[in-house]
Amino acid sequence: MDMQTIRTTQGRGRLFESILETVGDTPVIRINNLAPEGVELYVKAEFFNPAASVKDRLALNIIEAAERSGALKPGQTVVEATSGNTGIGLAMVCAQKGYPLVVTMADSFSVERRRLMRMFGAKVILTPRAQKGTGMYKKAVELAEKHGWFLARQFETSANADIHESTTAREIMGDFQGKRLDVVVTGYGTGGTVTGLSRVLRRERPETRIVLSEPANAALVSSGLAQSRGPDNGPTESHPAFEPHPIQGWTPDFIPYVLQEALDNHGYDDLIPVPGPEAVSWAKKLASAEGILTGISGGATFAVAMRLAQEAEAGSVILAMLPDTGERYLSTPLFQDIPEEMDADEMALSQSTPGFQMG
Repeated sequence: MDMQTIRTTQGRGRLFESILETVGDTPVIRINNLAPEGVELYVKAEFFNPAASVKDRLALNIIEAAERSGALKPGQTVVEATSGNTGIGLAMVCAQKGYPLVVTMADSFSVERRRLMRMFGAKVILTPRAQKGTGMYKKAVELAEKHGWFLARQFETSANADIHESTTAREIMGDFQGKRLDVVVTGYGTGGTVTGLSRVLRRERPETRIVLSEPANAALVSSGLAQSRGPDNGPTESHPAFEPHPIQGWTPDFIPYVLQEALDNHGYDDLIPVPGPEAVSWAKKLASAEGILTGISGGATFAVAMRLAQEAEAGSVILAMLPDTGERYLSTPLFQDIPEEMDADEMALSQSTPGFQMG
């Protein structure tokens, strides 16, 4: 190795008081091998958060905002409906702060998510997949009312978009300070990321286009159909445009209230649906061509960013949000054609030298 290429590190210049202090400040990383010539393409890698997803931000803020307001009492049980990442983030936060956590989750989401939450000490109550996201949502409400638990309400709470306004958006502003930024691409699970980003970018970088994406076969926003809501702004029923889709963590079967602000205030410029198989394909390419392991939702935002990059003028700068890691998708279509055993090429390599052959 050339002496010039040896890296030295200095530490972070501080000691962290708990795991919770490590939430946020995720890196923006350039795409070198997949980006079209003449276009700067970046990803914001939210899997650098301590529980490996963007939802660590909102999980921490929901709990701390509730502590400040007195809505959450010491030792009180927290309950939330989640497709996984918010639950994993909440499980980490609750473990550190000493709150019991109960999660409700449709049984259609990957088993890794259940096991991760249970590893953090949470209880996971499964609901039937036929009743979709509204089923797990209503189960959490039922449990909170029956037992006097604190309902985290990720889909409605102001603590959600607020944390993206004060952290995610500020990090992007800082990282692109004095630089061009033409497009930011994000999907929505709760809508917190796009709503928080749009508050800041619309005000401080109005030239930056915000592109929202959703699954092609569950294009709720594109449908133009309004979501029915109860007095607490929660969904009263499943949205008519919803179909089950493989982009876990994106687009529940209702339009979240947190997202509604961005819809009402023109918080995005374009809406580009993406098919599940395209999301899976680009997540695989990111791993094998760039060494960046993201989930299906990251593959989806990157798929949209690549489409835009291929049409963009030279010098354009595009940023895609990568919400989580690929590791919580081992039991999903993302890994379905990745074998456990050696394939023919690997067997041939093994047999190319005489020793240590498998039986």
